[in-house]
Amino acid sequence: MPEQYRYTLPVKAGEQRLLGELTGAACATLVAEIAERHAGPVVLIAPDMQNALRLHDEISQFTDQMVMNLADWETLPYDSFSPHQDIISSRLSTLYQLPTMQRGVLIVPVNTLMQRVCPHSFLHGHALVMKKGQRLSRDALRTQLDSAGYRHVDQVMEHGEYATRGALLDLFPMGSELPYRLDFFDDEIDSLRVFDVDSQRTLEEVEEINLLPAN
Repeated sequence: MPEQYRYTLPVKAGEQRLLGELTGAACATLVAEIAERHAGPVVLIAPDMQNALRLHDEISQFTDQMVMNLADWETLPYDSFSPHQDIISSRLSTLYQLPTMQRGVLIVPVNTLMQRVCPHSFLHGHALVMKKGQRLSRDALRTQLDSAGYRHVDQVMEHGEYATRGALLDLFPMGSELPYRLDFFDDEIDSLRVFDVDSQRTLEEVEEINLLPAN
């Protein structure tokens, strides 16, 4: 933390401070220090998404607190194309975790502040938890996935897709870093495995997965 700011913290509620000359990693160290001392979440407004990503990486080096980005759509208001699925996934993951974020740093690009977000009640109301050993009709699950905005494909490659092959169902949930392979025995989930998109090889087994809506 820059020495000249060491005694300016903490800031009281309603108080404003203007701090300049934050060059290099000075901003990241200062925000990390604020996050360590503050009892609740800290919101950092970045000029754009590129700087938001840079600040995320830098701040994470100086604190063990949770650091999250609320990604910008990276589209203009009248663009005819939709945002990339990875961006939608990142936003949904952040919005889903925000209500339980007691401390840490949320980095928001300034343009993102002007964008509407889906209600917390919608995300949690449409989230689906699937566990190993759970009885679940595959036909009913496919219907749920279609209703939640997931796309049926031949091979899962990106967020919001699912594929079926016999007793196997591959699924790339929104908000997840990697896809999952569900192995059914009749209408029971026999195993849940994380797999690599490129090699299609299993990386690890898990007990449950959390499925966020894709629309």
